[in-house]
Amino acid sequence: MKWKKSSAELVKVFEEVVPGPPATARQMFGFPAAFVNGHMFMGLHQNDMILRLDQDSRTEICNAKGARIFEPMPGRPMREYVVVPPAILGDRDQLKLWVGKALKYAAALPVKVKKGAPKKKRAQG
Repeated sequence: MKWKKSSAELVKVFEEVVPGPPATARQMFGFPAAFVNGHMFMGLHQNDMILRLDQDSRTEICNAKGARIFEPMPGRPMREYVVVPPAILGDRDQLKLWVGKALKYAAALPVKVKKGAPKKKRAQG
């Protein structure tokens, strides 16, 4: 399955609202994404912006027209991720609020350690 590149306009929106440290921006599957403690909390996929949110926030945002659980491939939902609806995407202040919720949620998750990373040696004593 070939995915479409995100529009230049959507990439610009992403760049306007992506937070600074401790968040870091990098590519995920060829699309802009933001991570904290090794966890992706926001990103683009084709012409959608997605946010990783806690259950209460997902329920709240999914009441907005156009919001839905993110499915990168049909039948393969990523249940913690929601496609940001157009009304929120078009309102930078509201979008920043939702991005903040996503950052806070992901930052509270246990730090993700890269597979194959060397374990720290315990001091002998």
